[in-house]
This record gives sequence, structure tokens and C-alpha cells, in this order.
Amino acid sequence: MTSLTTALATTPVVAILRSGSAARFPDVAEVLCAQGVRAVEFTLTTPGVLDVLREFAQDLPEGLALGAGTVTTPRQAEQAVAAGARYLITPAVSADVIREARHLGVPVLPGAVTPTEILGAWQEGATMVKLFPASFTGGPAYVRALRAPLPHVPLVPTGGISVEEAPAYIAAGAQAVGMGSPLVGDACEGGGLDALRERAARLVSSLAGARR
Repeated sequence: MTSLTTALATTPVVAILRSGSAARFPDVAEVLCAQGVRAVEFTLTTPGVLDVLREFAQDLPEGLALGAGTVTTPRQAEQAVAAGARYLITPAVSADVIREARHLGVPVLPGAVTPTEILGAWQEGATMVKLFPASFTGGPAYVRALRAPLPHVPLVPTGGISVEEAPAYIAAGAQAVGMGSPLVGDACEGGGLDALRERAARLVSSLAGARR
């Protein structure tokens, strides 16, 4: 299985799949991977997601890193990793979840906003820190401001980032961006996969060369 680090080195984006049903997650993930998006998060708020994750993890597309998102308890972390998730993403800083992820030997990206939260998550053992919600924090300028005192903390801005805005976050120093509906659209609810392919291809193309 491809590691998260390798996936983000290829294309610095984590695609977030969240829906009322996880049934279409594998199809969406395969389309994203084929277009060059190599990190995909199945959110645990989606009904039935662990069963779908478990089945999909047994035959992943080559080059895809599969993780679980919206992990809020150590028990969820354990269940997700047992089902096949190879990294965990949380909406907030939970020391218990970070410690459990470290115990399980998988990367963990806790959500944080302020410098205090970000540094606290890093000191607890976060692999990277999800800057969330990015669209309410001042955008790429806030990432750049954080990077000055905290250059050693890899940041993954997430929440409300459009395909057009994503390169600016990478240029500002973000390790990657997390993208849900602006990238995935209605594909998880039965929407057209051709539109998803077009958005994913446009995103991957726009990110090429965005890193400093």
C-alpha cells in the first residue's frame, strides 16, 4: 500500500469522501486515483463506511493511499486501522486519538486552527496538522504567517478550498490541501463521474509546479 507521504509527494491533496452512503466511495476513489489524486479519506460519519473501507482496502488501485477521516475516539481509530485505513484524520486536537494512532503505527493529522493548537498537536505526536477550517482562517496568507514561527510543522489546510485556490495554499508553504465537495462534488451521491474526472484533472494540473 502506498504511504501517505509518497502519495502527497506525487500530488499534494487529500480527497475527502463524505456522503449519506459509502456505496459509491470505491468508484469515486478509483476515478480520483486514475487522474492523479493519490490520497483519499473515507469519513467515519458516513453510514456503513467501515465495511466499504475494509472491502476496498483489499484491492486498492496502485499508488493510492487510503485513510479514514472524522476520527474522534481511540476506538474509532482502532476500528478504522483494523478495516484497512493507513492514516487517520481528525476534526480537532484529541490527544487520545493522536496517542492511539501512534500506538497503531499510522500517521495522524489532527485538525487545529490557532498556533497554540497547532503546536500542541505537533508536540503530542501529530504527523501533520490539518488547518481547519481553512476558508475561515485567512487563506494562504494565514498559512504563510504560520510557517514563519512554525516552519517545522507540516500543514494541510482543509475546508472550503476550491480547485482554483488550491495552488496558492501550496505556494504559501502548505504540505498539501484537503478537499471535499469542491473537488468531489455530487459524485458520492450518484453524480456524473465525467465531471469528477474533469475537476480532478484540472486540480492535478493546477498543482503542478505550485510547490516552492
